Amino acid sequence: MRKYSLLRESVAAQLPRVSFEEAPHTTDGVLALAHHPHYIHRVASGALTESEQKKIGFPWSLEMVERSRRSTGATIAACRAAIEEGVSVNLAGGTHHAHADYGQGFCVFNDAAVAARLMQAERRVSRVAIIDLDVHQGDGTASILARDESVFTLSMHGERNYPFTKANSDLDIALPDETGDQEYMAQLDGALNKLFERFSPQLLIFLAGADPYEGDRLGRLSLSMEGMAARDAAVMQAAKQYQLPVAIAMAGGYGHTIEDTVAVHTQTIRIAYDHFQARKSI
Repeated sequence: MRKYSLLRESVAAQLPRVSFEEAPHTTDGVLALAHHPHYIHRVASGALTESEQKKIGFPWSLEMVERSRRSTGATIAACRAAIEEGVSVNLAGGTHHAHADYGQGFCVFNDAAVAARLMQAERRVSRVAIIDLDVHQGDGTASILARDESVFTLSMHGERNYPFTKANSDLDIALPDETGDQEYMAQLDGALNKLFERFSPQLLIFLAGADPYEGDRLGRLSLSMEGMAARDAAVMQAAKQYQLPVAIAMAGGYGHTIEDTVAVHTQTIRIAYDHFQARKSI
């Protein structure tokens, strides 16, 4: 959890013109756009079993529930701001392992799936693409949106990494261990081309995990800082090319040193900020 406060401090110091907003609370009704009401009630009331809590990865508490609601609320707010202004960032979020009726992998509610559905319900957009570049497959997102033709799910992840039972995204790119910058970018360019050949989104939700970085404890890939920058720039360039708003969530990051993870996330936000400034000047 410490990385989030350090990330905010880093962004405030390095990008002083970025404005910060408090993450809003998400109601049960909004969460029900992607989650079963019974599951939402059990989370909110503390009725999760010990095994369910272990699967999520931390014990139940009122603070856990509120943080999960606000993490989802922050991605919702980022989507709204992106649609209005071009780009916005949730300094947390990316809880892509949460399924409709259970949580796992430190994910309670699926912020990207909820936010995509709410943007449609509010009639802000009708078609959303979720580009998940966390090193772990977005299995919960894929499962929740499996039969939803209005949302395209792209996951590019480590083939041998968690979760060990994968779901089926609209487009999955599974990478071998030790994949480096050149091969990663070749695969990403191909994946983005396929996305836009098959689908015409009106909003991009980008899960910008820091864990493909070579200094990550759990990532098993080998991207350099320059490779991570190239990844983020490719997504932002696609948004520019197709004139799409993009909302970013930070997703995972487990560096050998927390400063490395914060540096990767800060770099993502800097690239998004530069993209925003460039769009304003057009």
